[in-house]
Amino acid sequence: MLIDAHNHPDWHGHDFDAFIENMGRYGIDKTWLLSWETPAGEYPPSTAAVLPAALQDYEHEVPIPFALGLAYKQKAPERFILGYAPDPRRPGAVDRLKSAVKMYGVRVCGEVKFRMMYDNPDAMRLFRYCGEAGLPVVLHFDYASATRTGNDYPRPDWWYGGGIDTLERLLALCPETNFLGHAPGFWCHISNDDLGLRESYPKGPVIPGGKIEQLLAKYPNLYCDCSAGSARNALSRDLAYSKDFIIRFQDRLLYARDCFDNSHQELFDSLGLPQEALEKIYHINAEKLTRP
Repeated sequence: MLIDAHNHPDWHGHDFDAFIENMGRYGIDKTWLLSWETPAGEYPPSTAAVLPAALQDYEHEVPIPFALGLAYKQKAPERFILGYAPDPRRPGAVDRLKSAVKMYGVRVCGEVKFRMMYDNPDAMRLFRYCGEAGLPVVLHFDYASATRTGNDYPRPDWWYGGGIDTLERLLALCPETNFLGHAPGFWCHISNDDLGLRESYPKGPVIPGGKIEQLLAKYPNLYCDCSAGSARNALSRDLAYSKDFIIRFQDRLLYARDCFDNSHQELFDSLGLPQEALEKIYHINAEKLTRP
């Protein structure tokens, strides 16, 4: 069994048919299919190149609306675990998510990728509901200082979430909610240094004792979303360290892609991990988090 715990509909040029073909090519049985409903102006215009072409309504679009994922789910209900993250700042966000859970069987709150501090009162209300409903929450983090554009317009940077200290506050304040850390502002903290505050994909050997290790040891409600270039970069920096890290925290890591190649699976398979650890990462941990 292989579960991709992070991907999006009509993403990077993959419509439904291409998506299903890609899953078959790489032996993926199920995919967590996530929305991304940040408002226009909160994501780089260059992102439009990998977004659904039919949604280029620049005044009203959100990058990946829930309706797209729902359409995939309705076509192939056994292949997809449906995710939805309404903007917590909008009135009725909790009720929207409750309705999606009740009517459409949503099992994940994600992707949370908004230009806001994730421990603000509106977000906390949404995340506490997720704890009550048993929905894991996928959080995207990016630091302003590592995402500078060099221009004032449309944004001087593209930050999301607030950073690792915000995540720690969430973990402490919402102990019944399971959170998955994701993206450069999370994975840079695999190393006990501050390189990630200046660059999104730091290189070089990992210094043990990084903030991810510390938080995993302290908070049982933290999991790691091992997707995208951020996780691949972090886990490729120091393979000996990564093998030890993965074995120690095998109950808290989820295989995921956020893309359509096979590089993440190739990386895990190359490390000589115990079969038990691979089974947990490839499907058992994802199944545990989305069990009704």
